[in-house]
Amino acid sequence: MTKNPFDQFSKQFFKECLSPLGEVKISEEIPGEPKFVDIWFIPSIQPSAEILSDLGILARIAQTPCLLEPFRNQPADEEIRSCLGKLVHLEAELRREAKRDEDKLSYDELPRLWIITSTCSDEALYDFPVYRDSSWPDGIYFSRKTLLTRIVAINRLPRTPETLWLRILGKGLIQKQAADEVVALPKGNPKRSKILNLLYTWKINMEVSTEIDDIEDREEIMMNLSQAYLEWEQETVERGKEIGKEIGKEIGKEIGKEIGKEIGKEQERRQVIENLLTVRFGSLDPELQAIIPSVLTLSPSEFTPILLQLSREELIARFAMQN
Repeated sequence: MTKNPFDQFSKQFFKECLSPLGEVKISEEIPGEPKFVDIWFIPSIQPSAEILSDLGILARIAQTPCLLEPFRNQPADEEIRSCLGKLVHLEAELRREAKRDEDKLSYDELPRLWIITSTCSDEALYDFPVYRDSSWPDGIYFSRKTLLTRIVAINRLPRTPETLWLRILGKGLIQKQAADEVVALPKGNPKRSKILNLLYTWKINMEVSTEIDDIEDREEIMMNLSQAYLEWEQETVERGKEIGKEIGKEIGKEIGKEIGKEIGKEQERRQVIENLLTVRFGSLDPELQAIIPSVLTLSPSEFTPILLQLSREELIARFAMQN
């Protein structure tokens, strides 16, 4: 699995957003081909009016099976061709499966390719070529019917609530505005806390990653995510304090506050550890869950590089011995 912080964030982001609508497969290998799809989504329900309102354009994208290929920078021609190759191979595999089941794929069941890029030039759009569909916002472009491909140019999207969950993957001012909009969402919004958590983890990954050569881009992301980082950290401490207050009713107010602070800090560390393990290994199985108490004895500056660098087997061997 890739260690690139943007790839890690974008995959976990789409999994978080789209899981209520269907099956989300991360880094899915195409059978018989040495190719991996970043995100392969298969819808299982039609979005309700509430979900459509919450996810906006992302919910419309998720109404058909789709490959999602997010790019931090504008993809080169060969990267676009690679995405198209994945689409062709995946469609061929789906047709083989349907044939084995003595079935046929309808046009609506065919996978769509969504190339989601932070920026896209006029020249790139012209070379593809693509066209606009007036029923979709500016910044979303469609290939001719045969290719089943769409391009989302985040830098061209309007700044509206329905584009928020795409603009968060943008760059520069676009990303900063989107992160600020996430922070400004009502605290009861089901996505707010979870996305802030992912942004928090992305910022930590940026701080320790050795995969980033573009120092300017690293600093830009760190700045864009600072407010989201502080907000999530503060809310985690506040949640701990609330727990502490409840405990304080029984064992004394001052003791409760101190316990609350410690609980908040431990909850924060546990959440970060779970996120790091999930983005590394895809899920938390019982063996990985079992090492979390031992990892919690380390400070964030100690456990973060260890969790990002050691293999699954090395982590289990190292921390299982401490249990």
